[in-house]
Amino acid sequence: MGKRDYHEVLEVPRSASGEEIKKAYRKQALKYHPDKNPGDDAAEGKFKDAAEAYEVLSNDDKRARYDRFGHAGMRGAAGNGFGGAGMTVEDIFSSFGDIFGDAFGGFGGFGGGSRRTSRTTRKGSNLRVKVKLNLEEIANGAEKKIKVNKYISCKSCHGTGAKGGSSYSTCSTCQGAGQVTRVSNTFLGQMQTVTACPTCGGEGKNITEKCTICFGEGIVKDEEIIPISIPAGVAEGMQMTVSGKGNAARRGGVNGDLLVMIQEEPHPELMRDGNDLLFNLHISIPQAALGTPVEIPTVDGKVKIKIDPGTQPGKILRLKNKGIPDVNGYRRGDLLVSINVWIPKNLTKEEQKLIEKFGDSPNFIPRPDRSEKNFFERMRGYFN
Repeated sequence: MGKRDYHEVLEVPRSASGEEIKKAYRKQALKYHPDKNPGDDAAEGKFKDAAEAYEVLSNDDKRARYDRFGHAGMRGAAGNGFGGAGMTVEDIFSSFGDIFGDAFGGFGGFGGGSRRTSRTTRKGSNLRVKVKLNLEEIANGAEKKIKVNKYISCKSCHGTGAKGGSSYSTCSTCQGAGQVTRVSNTFLGQMQTVTACPTCGGEGKNITEKCTICFGEGIVKDEEIIPISIPAGVAEGMQMTVSGKGNAARRGGVNGDLLVMIQEEPHPELMRDGNDLLFNLHISIPQAALGTPVEIPTVDGKVKIKIDPGTQPGKILRLKNKGIPDVNGYRRGDLLVSINVWIPKNLTKEEQKLIEKFGDSPNFIPRPDRSEKNFFERMRGYFN
C-alpha cells in the first residue's frame, strides 16, 4: 500500500499557507504524542507520519518538488528513508520541538518531558551534487556511485572529539544538563528562559583531552563513495534527497543529507516533451509515394516501422508506450514520429526530365483531401 498524501496526513488543502501547515502539524503531533498514547504503535506511526509530512510541506523547495513529482520526488537511495520516515521519535522531538515552546511541559512529554533530551543535538550540513543522465538512463532508471569529498566521523575517537573516546568531564556550569535557566524580572512578573549552556555548548560535558587526529572536532575530511538508486522518469532540475549522507556533525549528532540534482544529457536524435519523445524522420519522395519499412531509434534500441504508400509530409505516427515512464509510475509516454519528405535541391538533367514527366501525370497533381477542405472552409468563416 502506498503512502498517504502529505496534505491528507495533516488535513490541510494544497493551497495551505505555511502558518496553517504549522498549526495543523502541532494539532496532529499533540493528538498522537507517544506520551499521550503509551504503548499505542498505531498512534506512534501517525506521530511519525505527521512529522514526515511537516518536514516536506514546511520547506518551500521540498514542497514544490512534492507537488510536482509526488512521493517519487522525495525518493533517495534504496533503503534510506526521507524526512520523518527515517527519524526516531527522539529525532522528531529534537528537530521540531521549537514550534511547541513550553506547551504541556515541553514537546518532549506531557508529564515532565520524559522523552526529550535536554542536550543540544547537532546536525551536519547538507551537500549538493549534480548527476548527469542520458535519455536511456532516465527511461529505465539507473544505479550510480558518486564519489563525494565530505566530513566524516573521526575513526580514532569515534566522532567524540575526545582522545580514546572517553576523555570527558561533566560540565560544572549546567551539571550535565546541557541547558541553563535564567530568571529575569519584568513588568509582567518573573520570566524564565532556558538556553543552551554557554560553557559546554549544550553537550553537558567538556573534553579533558582532545583527539590528536581531529583536534577535538570529531570529524575529518575524507572521500566516500555513495550508491544512489535513481527511479525511471526523473526530469531536468529534479532534486532527490539521500538522508544521512551529507557532512557528519561535530562531536556526534545527526548527519546532514546529500541533495542530488538531476541533469539531462541531450540525445542526438530524440527530443523529450514531458513523458513523450519526438523524432523527425526524413524520407525520400519515392519512399513516401511507394511506402517502405524504415528503422528508427528508441530509448530501448532500434525498431522497424512501416511507412504506408502515399504518406504525406507532416503526418505524425504514434508509437504507444515507447516514451518515458511517469516518475510516479502511472503510465508511459509515447514516441511521436514526424514525417518529413526530403525534396532534392540539385538535380541532374536526367533527373529533371524524369520529374517533368511525372509532373504530367494526373496522379502527381496535388488534390486537397477532405480535412484540408474543411480547414479552408473554417478559415473563410474566420475571416468573414
